[in-house]
Amino acid sequence: MKPKILVVDDEPDQVELIEFNLRSAGFDVSCASDGPEAIAKARSVAPALILLDVMLPEMSGLEVCKTLRRHGDTAHIPIIMLTAKAAEIDRVLGLELGADDYVTKPFSPRELILRIKKMLTRHDPQAEEKKEQYRLGEIFIDLPRHQTLVSDRPVDLTATEFKLLTVLVQRKGKVQSREQLLQDVWEYDRMMGTRTVDTHMRRLREKLGQAARHLDTVRGVGYRFVDEV
Repeated sequence: MKPKILVVDDEPDQVELIEFNLRSAGFDVSCASDGPEAIAKARSVAPALILLDVMLPEMSGLEVCKTLRRHGDTAHIPIIMLTAKAAEIDRVLGLELGADDYVTKPFSPRELILRIKKMLTRHDPQAEEKKEQYRLGEIFIDLPRHQTLVSDRPVDLTATEFKLLTVLVQRKGKVQSREQLLQDVWEYDRMMGTRTVDTHMRRLREKLGQAARHLDTVRGVGYRFVDEV
């Protein structure tokens, strides 16, 4: 199955150029011309990646990015922002709101395709699931042995704490909403509330000690694992 890319831009000529190059590179393409349509399609189409223009009518690309990151069904989708603005403050704001990469117009279609392929490889969940060991900072995780080490010392985690840490590590840098974690770690029991996630995160942090600094809380959204602090 071809990876689907959602292109969000209100300039028809720009969309036509991007769509042509993406299809030529072997991608499936869906398009949206404004913020509300982009959010709706991101939820219904479930694209592998979103190309999001900053300057959109009705709702800016930055607001779209912020909204997508707040919903569990779209929080994990990689976002590359497209903009004519080259100011550093715009790039920083976009990244702070959850964008994964930033491309300034005008850009080379070839470079854009390469950036997309690199991003998809980095966010390929199947590639991550095949890994059996992770070493991030002072944290070492051995999946087959169900073992966690911090600074080479074993940490006794429950099965749920181990799974929670592993999910966050496998998706490092990506904000995971409480609802998404309930679904992926607890397989979503309707009797459970999001407090369950907060309680386990608190216990996990206590056990990790200083290494808990890698577990970042994104207020109003959820949690993420940050590699470098």
